[in-house]
Amino acid sequence: MKRAAFLGTPSSAVPSLAALMELGSVEFVVTQPDRPKGRGRRLVASPVKLAAQEWGLPVHQPHSPAELLELFSGRDLDIAVVVAYGRILEPEVLTTTESGFVNVHFSLLPRWRGAAPVERAILAGDQYTGVSLMLLDEGMDTGPVFAVAETPINEYESAGQVTGRLASLGADVLRDSLDDFLHDRLQPARQMRTGATKAPRLTTSEAHLDLGLSPMTFARCVRAFNPRPGAWFRAEGQRMKVFEVGPATPRVEPGTISIINGRPILGLATGSVELVEMQPAGKPRISGRSWANGRRGQGLVVDEAPA
Repeated sequence: MKRAAFLGTPSSAVPSLAALMELGSVEFVVTQPDRPKGRGRRLVASPVKLAAQEWGLPVHQPHSPAELLELFSGRDLDIAVVVAYGRILEPEVLTTTESGFVNVHFSLLPRWRGAAPVERAILAGDQYTGVSLMLLDEGMDTGPVFAVAETPINEYESAGQVTGRLASLGADVLRDSLDDFLHDRLQPARQMRTGATKAPRLTTSEAHLDLGLSPMTFARCVRAFNPRPGAWFRAEGQRMKVFEVGPATPRVEPGTISIINGRPILGLATGSVELVEMQPAGKPRISGRSWANGRRGQGLVVDEAPA
């Protein structure tokens, strides 16, 4: 490989950028424009931008498809690698490199095509996920695949933890497979027509926890929405986010949180869970035990009763 471009935005894309630098010359990096964050709405650069600047790579942040097409036109690139860039690429852009655009996708395609494959896999109770290297086409993650690596989803892993592991795995697969693809030693294969599922972007309303769920399904929802947007329910008129739960033997009244031996236990319709890590409205994330200490042993009634 001689000349490459990289497109990515979150921290999960940084390992693949590092791998691509090992494989050849990264001519430039494309990432999303800086976004306002926090109460002060200060502009913050993406993790990929920060890494690229630290490594001395040119960075571009186009605001429109037309700007992106202009950036790639006439560059004489061998390949472009895409990892969670955050925008769908126009068909005209996909023709601007000799060997196309390779996407490092965090699922076992054709399962979970879309923006939130890791979270959807956890929500569905999948036991395995993985990384697929594919050539982008005009569809949503429908292009031919030339490399796959599988990994189990462990029982207590959050979406953030699984994504971090897949980020490293994706970089390894890219490092091991891209050169073989470019030299025709790996041939892309069309995805199977059966088994395709969609993984649309997560919404805050979707992360609203249903207290009528079983403890196992409730815990799966908490894991899937950790770290973003954070699973939640309402208590004392305010939103309470939950980032980790554990099994709980004591049965408490459904729709209530009881403090038992210094631990907050939430009653569900068919069982209970311990609130291991949580975030009251307007406050930082804290352990359930710290929250219980602040309550001085006083539980509370959740605003929403189990269905």
